[in-house]
Amino acid sequence: MKDPRRPIGVFDSGVGGLTVLSALRRALPQEDFFYFGDTARVPYGSKPLSMVRRFAWEIAGFLLRQGVKAIVVACNTASSAALPDLAEDLSVPVFGVLEPVAKAARGYGKVGLIGTQATVESRAYERYVEVSWAKACPLFVPLVEEGLWDDPVALLVARHYLEDAPQDLEALILGCTHYPFLKGTLARVLPGVRLLDSAEATAEEVARTLRREGLLNPEGQGRVVHLVTGDPESYRNLAERLGVKVEELKQVSLEEL
Repeated sequence: MKDPRRPIGVFDSGVGGLTVLSALRRALPQEDFFYFGDTARVPYGSKPLSMVRRFAWEIAGFLLRQGVKAIVVACNTASSAALPDLAEDLSVPVFGVLEPVAKAARGYGKVGLIGTQATVESRAYERYVEVSWAKACPLFVPLVEEGLWDDPVALLVARHYLEDAPQDLEALILGCTHYPFLKGTLARVLPGVRLLDSAEATAEEVARTLRREGLLNPEGQGRVVHLVTGDPESYRNLAERLGVKVEELKQVSLEEL
């Protein structure tokens, strides 16, 4: 029997999925969460999709062993690599971050996409929305992971990547959960272009599904346990610089996956 009191598992290659976690906590304040950041193997976007698929299955299996009632793949690259197989084969509801934001993009004319190399080359977004222009931006994830989202170097890199964006672009999908931290920089390069990220849309989809399935937690405390494969204190420092308070933090060795 499904137990609504169990936590929700959320995972990403690093800190990017914290944007999704924050939206989930706003939408579902009574839910408890495990947030898994695979910081020892970040970034995912430059790795083969087959390798990322294996990482996703390892982490999903680990989260299931922790007793989660649902899994949110808060990583565009992992969503591109491992969905819908995870959703079809696992015993709990599984959510990715591609389809919710793609649905939101359908209301615009010319839509662009920026993402990791793996996400862009997978053409996974094109299953859900017509993309007029796409660009891989591999340096954006390391910039965020190093805490440089507001640094002048981020603006230089953004200008380099976006210099050939169409003049009549109406909306730009931020096809990586790290990219919302760069919104201020991206808005300076593409003024007037609507920047679409997956966090709010994904949180709304998760809330709707849990409500429909009778899985809303009636007595949760909003607890979050952060699990990382890399150095815990480096993760804590970066997460808190991003505005996420980390109260419970544990390191998971790769051998445990």
